[in-house]
Amino acid sequence: MMRCSRIFAFVSQRNLALSKVTQRSLLVSSQHQRGKSTVAETAAHDVQPQKESRSFAMGLFCGQINPEQVFPFPNALTTEQREAIEMYIDPVTKFFEEVNDANKNDNMAAIEENTMKGLKEMGAFGLQVSTEHHGLGLTNTQYARIVEIVGEYDLGIGITLGAHQSIGFKGILLFGNPEQKAKYLPKLAVGDEIAAFCLTEPSSGSDASSIRSKAVLSDDGKHYILNGSKIWISNGGIANIFTVFAQTPVTDADGNTTDKITAFIVERSFGGVSSGPPENKMGIKCSNTAEVYFEDVKIPLDNILGEVGEGFKVAMNILNNGRFGMGAALSGTMKGLIKKAADHAANRKQFGDYIHKYGVIQEKIARMAMQQYVSECMAYMLCANMDAGSKEFQIEAAISKIYASEAAWFVADEAIQISGGMGYMRDSGMERVMRDLRIFRIFEGTNDILRLFISLTGLQNAGKHLKELQKAFKNPGGNFGTIMEVVNKRAKRMVGVSSAPSLDQYVHPSLKDSASKTAKAMEDFGFSVEDLLIKHGKNIVEQQFLLWRLAEATIDIYGMVATLSRCSKSLSDGAESADYEANLCKVFVNEASVRVSKNLAYLKSSTEKENCKSMTEVSKSVIERGSVVQQHPLGF
Repeated sequence: MMRCSRIFAFVSQRNLALSKVTQRSLLVSSQHQRGKSTVAETAAHDVQPQKESRSFAMGLFCGQINPEQVFPFPNALTTEQREAIEMYIDPVTKFFEEVNDANKNDNMAAIEENTMKGLKEMGAFGLQVSTEHHGLGLTNTQYARIVEIVGEYDLGIGITLGAHQSIGFKGILLFGNPEQKAKYLPKLAVGDEIAAFCLTEPSSGSDASSIRSKAVLSDDGKHYILNGSKIWISNGGIANIFTVFAQTPVTDADGNTTDKITAFIVERSFGGVSSGPPENKMGIKCSNTAEVYFEDVKIPLDNILGEVGEGFKVAMNILNNGRFGMGAALSGTMKGLIKKAADHAANRKQFGDYIHKYGVIQEKIARMAMQQYVSECMAYMLCANMDAGSKEFQIEAAISKIYASEAAWFVADEAIQISGGMGYMRDSGMERVMRDLRIFRIFEGTNDILRLFISLTGLQNAGKHLKELQKAFKNPGGNFGTIMEVVNKRAKRMVGVSSAPSLDQYVHPSLKDSASKTAKAMEDFGFSVEDLLIKHGKNIVEQQFLLWRLAEATIDIYGMVATLSRCSKSLSDGAESADYEANLCKVFVNEASVRVSKNLAYLKSSTEKENCKSMTEVSKSVIERGSVVQQHPLGF
């Protein structure tokens, strides 16, 4: 199993040693109490409070409700922006229905030339590049709406476009200086140049900080010389422009030199850049994936992206900013699968009746629709917050990616099941979609690592919050209000009285019961975080079984809030689909609240603790043997 210290280096978004981070943020004694930090009531000389986060997920870990980004459901588009994006919907849809042939692309393991030409003409390679630099200048929400259509029809093309702009040249958009943007963005936006993101190496997958590619300053100080290789690079064989991450020697003020990651813009034309043959993959076959090699590549100093030694921050920001589109794309994928499954169920007769009339099929279709709805709510809440200027959305982006990628796999599996033998045939297109979907739980942060990212990032923030509160207790006279708030909450908890904040003011009256269950889940979550930090302190980072369950609860709570908010808006607006959405919302909240309760109970269950130990021993035995350990029942 990967060492937690290496994992935390990935999730912390800072190139710091785990021990330093945890000592500062997660060292919590049994004296710590949970409560909302009220900066105005805190003596300035006693506590230097951190800036309050507006992120809902960050607040959740501190036992707080940050409603600003979740209630009411955000409306991110102006009238002008809405009209602009609506103009693209029909042409893009028509293109994928009439021009693109997803099955043919899959069989060819390449995108048809005519399709690539059409994508460039539509501006699909520069969706978020400014019009000044020849792009369409779309907002995150507008971008999400376009990639939702792409996701419905061809995920392979979606990866080609996404690898190009969501991560390939996203670093230039986020960190490029005016000269870099002017030089590269115009050609990238129109598709004359294709971009790729080069981070993963044979020895570093999820552990991005362990890359070995190295760039050293030339003797004349005019350029860096890059050597190394990258694997599984989307667009790697067709790209002309690469965002490359490499270790570089950095000398600090004391004269100590250490290797730190730096980001570079590398052109194939620099020389010394080559790529291997296209990888033979399970899915997304039309998307080019190849190994890329760098041999004595001379990179001008002008092509440093960001600051020397700050490449890890650049990489994590690119991934966080690019991840939001995945939820929208996969919402579209699920929508397409549901259409096919619904059509088959409505027209297929078995045992004298249409199969959609049987309860087992009804439940499958309802659950497919529910998971698509939740994914859609998360995706558009997230991109709306990004458009509103949110800078702290890393947990929400990870949640959206995890939930949508796993929901889409479930929907694909059920769509094939409903369609029976027909769904298993290549002509249906569903088996291709299922193959394409499998990678989404792996790349741009595996779901396993992202679950740890969610828990550790949230706990780090909670640790800082509780540390400030501990300082407040050292000066009770100057922090009386804060202390009484904490004491009252703890007293209520000890006698079994809920202190859960009400969500009634944020939701439609018909969803009051769902709001109550969500508030209760949030309250229980806050207390569970406190208990974990008190019990484990800095050692919580080693409790991966517990961190996984905590992440599961976080994902469910965010889903509950997102659906409550979206459904409330539909009910208040009198939307045609309001009753349909209310049914989805109520079922999801009912079931999610049970899952949250179960996962939080797991955190302190002695039985589950024993189960964790047993599973650890089973895993060790299998690894040592290289196979299952038990004797065959036949004895040979």
